[in-house]
Amino acid sequence: MKRKALFISDHGDPLAKLGGKQAGGQNNYVKQLALALDEKGWQVDVVTHWCDVAAPQIEEFGTACRVIRVEAGHKGFVSKDEMYTMLPDFYKDMKNILALESYDMIHTHYWLSGLIGKKLKEEFNLPFVHTSHSLGWAKAKATGIKDARRIKAERAILKAADQVIATTNNEKQLIQDKIVSHSPIKVIPIGVDQAFKVRGIRTHLRKSAGYETPLFVFAGRLEETKGIFTLLKAFQLLVKKTDSESTPRLLIAGGEEDAIDPVTKLPLDDDLRNSLAGIEEYVEFLGPQSQDELAMLFNIATATIVPSYYESFGMVAAEAQACGSPVIASDVGGLKNVVQDGITGLLVETKNEIDLAIAMEVLSINILLTERLSRQAVRIAKKDFDWDSISDRVNSMYEVIISDRNKTYISDRPGRDISW
Repeated sequence: MKRKALFISDHGDPLAKLGGKQAGGQNNYVKQLALALDEKGWQVDVVTHWCDVAAPQIEEFGTACRVIRVEAGHKGFVSKDEMYTMLPDFYKDMKNILALESYDMIHTHYWLSGLIGKKLKEEFNLPFVHTSHSLGWAKAKATGIKDARRIKAERAILKAADQVIATTNNEKQLIQDKIVSHSPIKVIPIGVDQAFKVRGIRTHLRKSAGYETPLFVFAGRLEETKGIFTLLKAFQLLVKKTDSESTPRLLIAGGEEDAIDPVTKLPLDDDLRNSLAGIEEYVEFLGPQSQDELAMLFNIATATIVPSYYESFGMVAAEAQACGSPVIASDVGGLKNVVQDGITGLLVETKNEIDLAIAMEVLSINILLTERLSRQAVRIAKKDFDWDSISDRVNSMYEVIISDRNKTYISDRPGRDISW
């Protein structure tokens, strides 16, 4: 009989189109890990909020995976910042729909889901693994805004989980620095989908796509913390220093489809439009992209830019490197582990458009350096970001936890009401 795992990803629907609201690295991680564990013989259900009203409540993917969407009191988009108050209804819906006691393992994603996993452990004696995807301490440092409720919840989750997965050494160190008596931590990186691979000679692909000058690619949500405004300022500086015949181009993937003018390929957001003064003809906003579309963008890019204020991992950086694209990234969080400075890309100071513009200029004119970074990026991505070997490690971890708990776990008042 197949082992059954329940993934809880409250705001991260794994089948949502990437690049839209709340559809980024977490969604992709959940989907790819579920598919990889499916190959190892697991049946994986993913419970998430019913954000897209047009989506079915239950949707199958892979050979033994399902997405199960719950209303939690409101069917339709809800910001993850507002979802805390919905957790009791989310949990109630899960109990009504699923035979929770039938699962061998709970794996929660993000702190809101972690609270549900903690409750399942206490009420049903179910073991649970937690992946944070981002940490409140890191966000507070990057934005200056401290979410005391989130940090308190993360402390509780990271002490209660049977195992914590940190996706980088940087994330593990942060947890160790902030929490005494934390749960055991394993560093297991994020993998990349098989769509992300080298598809030919990069310069030839770029020219075939119609780009004769250096080309930079950004992929992600169009939010300040993703560094989009820093990127546009840096690109303005780069364009000013370049003659008109060799002016680079910038392609921006992400954002909602209805947030981009279909004719001009420019954003409707006033702040973004104002940031394009003088560079409109060199920048194109593509909207959300499929995996294959993103892979082709990374294949033709001179470099992929990841200027985030913080990232616990940085999946875009890993995917781009697998396609042979050097990455210019902020020197923060997990990006410091994913992008090897001077080996697979360049690390620059966060929120520093001058530093970013210089790095972009270097890769624009130094073809030999760009090609060396490209070759090394592919080699390291194949070694570090392979889902088959990653899922082997996760599968082994699950089995050890299940075996240990079957031997030693004694319930503490099962069925009691657990407060949020």
